[in-house]
Amino acid sequence: MSKTHPLGFRIERDIKEALVKAAKDDHRSVSSLVELVLARWLKERGYLREQLDNAA
Repeated sequence: MSKTHPLGFRIERDIKEALVKAAKDDHRSVSSLVELVLARWLKERGYLREQLDNAA
């Protein structure tokens, strides 16, 4: 497993509430869900290679 790096940012309350619910429903942490969503978005647009998607 590779070393992770912290990233902080601010989001609207309704987005955070939806994110917390989605993470709970998917039995993951909010960080894990955010990483998964970001990795998929980046991969779909060609910013991230396919093989790196397995890390999320």
